[in-house]
Amino acid sequence: MSDLAAVLPRGGRLRRARVARILEAAVQVFAAKGFEGTTTTDIAERAELPKANIHYYFGTKEKIYRAVLDDILDIWLDEADHWITRERTPREALEGYIRSKIALSRDKPEASRIYANELLSGAVFLKPYLNFALRDRVKTLSAVVTEWIARGDMRPIEPAHLLFCIWAMTQTYADFAVQIGAVLGKPSLDDNVFEVAGQTISALVVDSLILGHRETQ
Repeated sequence: MSDLAAVLPRGGRLRRARVARILEAAVQVFAAKGFEGTTTTDIAERAELPKANIHYYFGTKEKIYRAVLDDILDIWLDEADHWITRERTPREALEGYIRSKIALSRDKPEASRIYANELLSGAVFLKPYLNFALRDRVKTLSAVVTEWIARGDMRPIEPAHLLFCIWAMTQTYADFAVQIGAVLGKPSLDDNVFEVAGQTISALVVDSLILGHRETQ
């Protein structure tokens, strides 16, 4: 059972609302201060709840952090499972997945930064997940891509590396938003930036794999 699921066993509306409020606050604080720099007092102040509520629902800062990571990964992988299926065409699937990942970078940039910081710190909390659960999910998604290739619907490519490229290109608009904003002369990234980003990534990924694949065979 995940740390997030453990605090929501058939909880009532008030419990769920408070847990959501704590997690939302935790995302903001962890993104700004990192795991080591964050305290439960910081989270309580951001959530505008008594510190006792934080400990009642989660117990420790580590459990809150793990729950935040669980939530981030659930959202990301649910999107992958939704879009990358055998029933969809490669174009529909990849364009849809890229749009959804760009939207998450726009709407939940802090979540992406927490994940990136966790990996850069050695993935202390995520390593077991990466080695087993994520590896299995990538194998499942890769099998779909392999089937598309076998059907002749797209150019041959290594499926796992395709996913790595999509993750890198879409999440850079969250993780390196300051750099992108500086280069574009924008104090913050607006909807147009994300729209153009999604179109550009789709052109680079989808058009090269689908429009041109028969011409190169």
